[in-house]
Amino acid sequence: MSEVKTIDNLLEKMWADYIKLNPQAQVIVDLFKERGDEVVNDHIALRTFNHPSLGIDVVAKPFIESGYEEKGEYVFEEKKLYAKHFEHPKEDMPKIFISELKLEDFSQELRDKVDELVKQVDADTIKRFDFTSLGRPWALSSEEYEQLKKESDYAAWVAAIGYRPNHFTVFVNKLKSFEGLEELNSYLKDKGIKLNSSGGEIKGSKEVLLEQSSTLADSVEIKFSDKSMTIPSCYFEFAKRYEDGSGNLYQGFVAKSADKIFESTSKSQ
Repeated sequence: MSEVKTIDNLLEKMWADYIKLNPQAQVIVDLFKERGDEVVNDHIALRTFNHPSLGIDVVAKPFIESGYEEKGEYVFEEKKLYAKHFEHPKEDMPKIFISELKLEDFSQELRDKVDELVKQVDADTIKRFDFTSLGRPWALSSEEYEQLKKESDYAAWVAAIGYRPNHFTVFVNKLKSFEGLEELNSYLKDKGIKLNSSGGEIKGSKEVLLEQSSTLADSVEIKFSDKSMTIPSCYFEFAKRYEDGSGNLYQGFVAKSADKIFESTSKSQ
């Protein structure tokens, strides 16, 4: 497939790839539209390792080249992650949230395995404008996946799923047919959609200027080098933002809430 060169085309390609792994996201969008709602994307989340060849700044390059600017940084002590979010001057563009696993906080075995994986990817592939829609760029066995999962769900997810959105996010403020997240969550559950209940279905509050909820990741069959396995893939998030003291809508993220949102891809719930 030829490489896309514009940010709009990249975002379209990322969505098309994402709904193959998480078809219920399209189902939810269609349900909202049937209610007469406009569905606006608040942010897209990407995951990586803080490896010199593939850290946040490398993954962010096509977005920076397209006018995105770095706006906030976050540390997740429990998950051993660091993250940044980026915003575009055009208001209708989704924010980009990129997190990376702090490899220095893990065993030598995990660090060596990640290094082996990254060495399989040639520099030209990493430099592609549409790298964040290409999926897994290395070979991985089911045994290697399970080994990584023992230390970190996040590491195993990146190793197996690769470079593509971990989630897209509905900007709840734009939905006119729901009073808020509680009503939205009830509606989704009535439709048979499972939500992430880790830390409560609604993470955050009006006090911290952001409320979030999310579906549990769809399980998909992933081909490994030795066999296929069904594993958690991607999820759909819902974010409601509140005005700060200056009357501006809060645009950042809340680390404590995001910590629990990350667990949408964990099978342990």
